[in-house]
Amino acid sequence: MEVRPLRQGSVPAGYKQTEAGVIPKDWSEKPIHQFATIKTGPFGTLLKASEYSEGDGVPLISVSEIREGFLRVNGGTPRVSESVTRRLPQYVLRRGDIVFGRKGAVERSALIRREEDGWFLGSDGISIRPVQDCHDEYLAFQFQSARVRGWLIQNAIGTTMPSLNQEVLRKVVIPFPPTKAEQEAIAEALSDADALIESLEQLLAKKRQAKQGAMQELLTGKKRLPGFSGEWTVKQLGDVGKCLRGVSYKGDSDLSTHDTPHTKRLLRSNNVQNAIVVTDEVQFVNAARVSSHQILQQDDILICMANGSKALVGKAGIFMVIDGHEYTFGAFMGCFRTNSSEANPAFVFYLFLTSRYRDYINNLLAGSSINNLRPSSIESLEFPTPSLPEQTAIAVILSDMDTEIAALEAKLAKARQLKQGMMQELLTGRIRLV
Repeated sequence: MEVRPLRQGSVPAGYKQTEAGVIPKDWSEKPIHQFATIKTGPFGTLLKASEYSEGDGVPLISVSEIREGFLRVNGGTPRVSESVTRRLPQYVLRRGDIVFGRKGAVERSALIRREEDGWFLGSDGISIRPVQDCHDEYLAFQFQSARVRGWLIQNAIGTTMPSLNQEVLRKVVIPFPPTKAEQEAIAEALSDADALIESLEQLLAKKRQAKQGAMQELLTGKKRLPGFSGEWTVKQLGDVGKCLRGVSYKGDSDLSTHDTPHTKRLLRSNNVQNAIVVTDEVQFVNAARVSSHQILQQDDILICMANGSKALVGKAGIFMVIDGHEYTFGAFMGCFRTNSSEANPAFVFYLFLTSRYRDYINNLLAGSSINNLRPSSIESLEFPTPSLPEQTAIAVILSDMDTEIAALEAKLAKARQLKQGMMQELLTGRIRLV
């Protein structure tokens, strides 16, 4: 097998150029096969489909369970019974093993950090087990580094579905400090960064869950805010606003590659992400095709009205972009514009994030092969609605929760970026801890 060489870089004093990159002169480098064994998951009849379970048993490793260097088990993770682990003990993973999915996201890896729950190497998994004096966490962090991840992607087999095998893994070259104590110091520093990231992830998950609970109570009237009383009124969205259809245009003849005096910025389904309108990868459409009412306004709700995937039809995001440009939206999109004298625009937007809204959309699409909504489909949706002052009070509470979540997301992104910088410095010996 031909393995592509690593890119060469400049070599400062006290360092050397190696296949693992530029590292200190007192560091060594070794390919995986010199200090670890590699095992591929069981093939064919060794593990029958009937032996998989979604209930009790030992969880199997696959790409979907490997995220951010950790194994994440969920309710859908397949499992095998203890009878399988007794029959195939060689595939039972133990603490210190590093596991990969063999197909797909080949750059993902995770360290087995505990033994009490047990893990089983599935048929789509592959693992590394160090057999010489090597700190397992240090090695795991090396596999999370940009250098090794990039190397695995570059040298994986196949094009449409990249795959790993033992021949690829055995040639991965790892740099090592001269002492195990230095390996441990590096691993400890990066583990501290991981602990911070994990604590922020857990806090963020709690805040998101709390917001969902608050939405469920506040947007249905199950919980009333102090100072408000009286019955809510069931209204259709068409009573408080209007749903507008997007711009029709002629293929590339109406599109430009950049802003011009004769274009408007065009938003499509990919510009609605996590209930927010983002301006990445916008198109630029002939302004003559755009009616004045199709220019987006602050607090407009952008809706995916048609998509090949039913799951994406109905997804919505609030438009809050202020960058000096005028934006419009494509023919497969819709825009709900709230009449602020009838309803609070932010309150109405939160209705688009409820399970009730999603259920409405699923019912509208049920039994149809055409994943398409009409403006009247949106305008006919019914929700219980309080008075305008109570709508505003509810929207303020949920908006404050969104602000807190956004701050945590930014803090988490910064922590992840910091960890990447630490890995770049520590795993190459640019910064020494011992």
